[in-house]
Amino acid sequence: MPRPADWLRPAVRAVPPYTPGEQPAAERRVVKLNTNENPYPPSAAVLGALRDAVDDRVRLYPDPEATALRAAASRLYGIPVDHIMAGNGSDELLALLLRALVDPGERVAFPVPTYSLYETLVSVQGGELVEIPWPDDWSLPAGLAGAGAKLTFLCNPNSPSGTFVPTAEIEALARRIAGVLVVDEAYVDFAPSHALGLVGRLPNVVVLRTLSKSYSLAGLRVGLAFADPELLRGLRTVKDSYNVNRLSQAAATAALSDQETARANLERVRRTRARLSAALRALGYAVPDSAANFVLARRKGVEQGSIARALAARDILVRHFTSHGLGDALRISVGTDDEIDSLLAALGEVVRR
Repeated sequence: MPRPADWLRPAVRAVPPYTPGEQPAAERRVVKLNTNENPYPPSAAVLGALRDAVDDRVRLYPDPEATALRAAASRLYGIPVDHIMAGNGSDELLALLLRALVDPGERVAFPVPTYSLYETLVSVQGGELVEIPWPDDWSLPAGLAGAGAKLTFLCNPNSPSGTFVPTAEIEALARRIAGVLVVDEAYVDFAPSHALGLVGRLPNVVVLRTLSKSYSLAGLRVGLAFADPELLRGLRTVKDSYNVNRLSQAAATAALSDQETARANLERVRRTRARLSAALRALGYAVPDSAANFVLARRKGVEQGSIARALAARDILVRHFTSHGLGDALRISVGTDDEIDSLLAALGEVVRR
């Protein structure tokens, strides 16, 4: 009798699962700056929509097309409804793109370091990874356009660096590649501009958004894909019939309709981000200008794992990566001002020691 693991596909056996940031137990009170969640609550309209949605209708399947949510996104962004698809977070949409577009052995390219789920999803699909290193200045790698990839991912702003590629450069990249370019804009609401204007003009451009970060809905898992309708039809073929639940659809529709709250929270995060970046530089860290709701703090050649552990011992969680030469860096989410004060006091003490 074979071992249970032997029944798994070889590609699955060979790939370590994606490791998300630590989620502490509910009873543990921590300063949680390791998973890029919004430190502020969602709008009152969201909470009201959730209360209204919790009734006996939960016995019914949700709208498989998320019609009201897509209509709200269409009104907000000026994109036709048939160019919009909803997903169970943008992570599901990434997986659907690979499932619909990439056969085993076909190339998928992206700059590294970046969102590490890309590597996991491509490997499980059996695609060929083409990882192009970011240059030291985090400008768009010259080799990305010539990678010969069926699918190219660009996280913009990039995680974990927070750096931003201007839209004109993204358009030039899309025109140079033969395959599909996926612009993953999970953090773009904290940035100066976005690539939604390319959707419809360039049929090979897909833009992904999430409501986890700027709308404080990480716990409800809602993402949006903006793309050519023919491409979205293919994604619908490979998705679960009811992939976005009833409560998430109601909350996300309300969130998109309350831009006043979203703008206020975005501005608070941007102000705190600027203060955090300046303070980290004063402590001796190199911090690239961030267009996201986190910063990358680096001390070239100085391992930061011990720093992350020392902060965790003080109930302050930050993210430390070991791949792609990032052992000397910490990714720190922008929290409330009080949380950042606690972080900076503890970090200053740890670094001095």
